[in-house]
Amino acid sequence: MKGVNFEGVHDVADPVEMADFYNKSGADELVFYDITASVEGRKLFTDVLKDTAAKIFIPLTVGGGISALSDFDVVLKCGADKVSVNSGAIKDPQLIKEAALKYGDQCVVLSMDVKRAGGRFKVFTKGGMEDTGMDAIEWAKKGVSLGAGELVVNSIDTDGVKGGFDIEMLSAITESVSVPVIASGGAGKKEDFAELFKNTGVSAGLAASVFHFKEADIKELKSYLISQGIEVRV
Repeated sequence: MKGVNFEGVHDVADPVEMADFYNKSGADELVFYDITASVEGRKLFTDVLKDTAAKIFIPLTVGGGISALSDFDVVLKCGADKVSVNSGAIKDPQLIKEAALKYGDQCVVLSMDVKRAGGRFKVFTKGGMEDTGMDAIEWAKKGVSLGAGELVVNSIDTDGVKGGFDIEMLSAITESVSVPVIASGGAGKKEDFAELFKNTGVSAGLAASVFHFKEADIKELKSYLISQGIEVRV
């Protein structure tokens, strides 16, 4: 599914088929979100997850509807390498600590949906519809202190716009934490990735539209980044 600024979401393709395509296209990792699980108050689609995990041979991060330690167990047993928690951690921050202690901090990914509001970077939930009132920088710090081994930072302001990543927001967060940060939201062309890696401390760039609609080829993107002096896995 894909939308713009977390709105107007529509079907793109079958997730299992897309996962297989990206695995063969040179993606370093696949991030799989069941984007309506939390809003609808249900658990993640485990059948789709199992089929996806069986198709790929790259790390798989999975999120959506993760609200208890038992959810981590289910997702990991379905084939995920890492579990992404968002709304569940906002409701119960200790979930991060409990999961890190049981499965290791390398397995716990804190996903944050961030948007500018009142001159600050704020954390939103329920698919970007609800302002939690939480400061994104402070929440990132707290999540890491509790045991999150990685952050996925989704910029609602740039999501699906294809005008480039949110450099200002990403820089502020990467300068505040010591764990890897994955940037999400805004990629529209290969130059956007170069700008991201040259101007922020992120460890990776996550994109959807630009790859889903074949507007960028992963192998060609990597070659371009290498030509720009950016180290990537090939």
